[in-house]
Amino acid sequence: MFKIGILVLILFVSTIGYSQEQKNKFDKELIEETLLHYIEGTANGQPDRLKKAFHPDFNLYSVNKDSLQIWKGQKYIDGVEEGEKSNRIGRILFVDIEKDAAVAKVEILMPDRKRNYTDYFLLLKYQGTWKIIHKSFSWKALIQSKNN
Repeated sequence: MFKIGILVLILFVSTIGYSQEQKNKFDKELIEETLLHYIEGTANGQPDRLKKAFHPDFNLYSVNKDSLQIWKGQKYIDGVEEGEKSNRIGRILFVDIEKDAAVAKVEILMPDRKRNYTDYFLLLKYQGTWKIIHKSFSWKALIQSKNN
């Protein structure tokens, strides 16, 4: 009887682990969808997609000349003009999830401005949806080859 109890316990624990793994996989897909709203919304001039990605009260943070810069998120979204495409190439580098909180790292290449941005996001899941609540970023100049 003891062996059967141990077997049942092992099966139960492994099922819970598998279930959490499946949930994280589904949440990762939802987070990536949220991040794509940001990436494609800014690249294609789609402020409505940005509104889907960001919580209305989010802020952006960066450092400029050793000074902390803070922007209101709504001002950032308002700066994206409907239909105005920009030469931005984005890709998701990683996502880390723990229950209803996640962090993500995104790279945005902007050849026209000769910059490569790195964005760090904090996301929370509430009311069944993932929203970006915080964006911190940094950038570096693109290295030009001698042939350019």
